[in-house]
Amino acid sequence: MQFLMAKFFQSKALQSKFLMGAVLTSALFSPFISASTHQLQSYQAEYDILRQGERHGSAFRRLTVTNDSCELSYKSDIKWMIFNDKRSEQARFDCANGEIKPLQYVMEREGTGPDRKYTLRFDHQTKQVTSNSSKYPLDINWEDGVQDLISYQAQMRLDLLAGKKEFDYPIVDKKGKARHYRFEILGTETITLPFGNVETIKARRVYNNDKRQALAWFAPSMDYLLVRMWKGEKGVEQFDVQLKSYIVKK
Repeated sequence: MQFLMAKFFQSKALQSKFLMGAVLTSALFSPFISASTHQLQSYQAEYDILRQGERHGSAFRRLTVTNDSCELSYKSDIKWMIFNDKRSEQARFDCANGEIKPLQYVMEREGTGPDRKYTLRFDHQTKQVTSNSSKYPLDINWEDGVQDLISYQAQMRLDLLAGKKEFDYPIVDKKGKARHYRFEILGTETITLPFGNVETIKARRVYNNDKRQALAWFAPSMDYLLVRMWKGEKGVEQFDVQLKSYIVKK
């Protein structure tokens, strides 16, 4: 749904922003859930990253569930002309009783431009978040239900299974900034993906202005797996991420 960034393909100066934003859709691919128990299941999924119908990269995600602990890993590789971007994310969170509690989030990026690494750790007892960029806890207002850029998507799927129509998640992003991600349901839609035809629930991210747009499609038959995400700015498409394959691990 980390439903995320700046213009792409509008000028050479902005090309890298699209690609980085497309990679950050890693934050949008959430774990597979059992509809009967509302518990996460181990899975792996692959997505194509497109723009105007042309493929510019791929993303691969794997969720491993051990008892009530979940570990989600992500890798992406995007190339366009002389630009390239490789990115990986790892997140650990508690996933017991239908409640997602983030523990650690790590993102590493390399390619065109400077390499980056961000690490966040969540302490639910002291209600503090620490970052590798500071020796002190982050100066943020801890909110109930706080999430990172991956874990909120798992919570959103649980909320969809519970029948909710509007969603508001307090987020601490990779740079340690607190913000809210808000979404609303638009309706149902049948879409065609590399995976095939899928009946979906369509949602949009609610921004404070109309300059940015983000749409997401979830498949009820797959327990609301995110199967597509579209991102634009001022009506111009930045990227279109579409499900190619997935396997649920028993």
